[in-house]
Amino acid sequence: MIKTAICDDETKTRAYLSALIQAQPYSCEIIEYVSADDCLADGCGMDLLFLDIELGRSGSGQDGMALAQKIREQDLAAQPVIIFVTGYDQYVFDAFDVGAFQYLLKPVDEKKFAQVFARAAAQVSARKNAPQRVRTLTLRTGNENKVIPWDSIYYIESSNHKVVLHLKDGEFACYAKIRDLESELQEQFFRIHKGYLVNLSYVCGYSKSEVTLTNEEKQLLSKYKYQDFVKTYLRLLKKGMDL
Repeated sequence: MIKTAICDDETKTRAYLSALIQAQPYSCEIIEYVSADDCLADGCGMDLLFLDIELGRSGSGQDGMALAQKIREQDLAAQPVIIFVTGYDQYVFDAFDVGAFQYLLKPVDEKKFAQVFARAAAQVSARKNAPQRVRTLTLRTGNENKVIPWDSIYYIESSNHKVVLHLKDGEFACYAKIRDLESELQEQFFRIHKGYLVNLSYVCGYSKSEVTLTNEEKQLLSKYKYQDFVKTYLRLLKKGMDL
């Protein structure tokens, strides 16, 4: 069962998308929302979200891009696959910033919809069925080794010959070199500044000067690192999309 949500302020569009979903050869539970506020308040744990960008001004007036950003900031066990459905093409690059799976233009073509839905359903299925691989980092502290899961680390800071790991449950400091950790963690982390190594899985936004993490902290992004950071971050997003 794929828990599928539609968030669009137009009744006809919701009905059309619902009909397209029901026509696909998958078992789906369909939930409809008319605003970003309704979608956030429900917290239904959706697998797949079809999201309009220019939502109406009901409630707090958030548009679809703001809603997607808030969803990405949430510490969810599994983030939904987001597909934007909009009549405007100027937001396509913004969609990458929130890890959108696809960008469909209205009016939605039935054949194109079926192709996109099949790929999205495959990703949802792969996530649900994939064995849980826990990657860990082992650090020496005193006479003991401390094993830290990668997914528990928001970012790593270099300070006075030590590294400070900013974790979901606090901080951990030890003597180590950030360049050594950068080499070991390069599949999922990026050194955005000489003193900071961030977990790309927890990046929810960025500008040319800073990176925003899902714990709402902002870290300085070196202008010399910006282009490589964007390439690496988008590559990681695409890797997730192709699962």
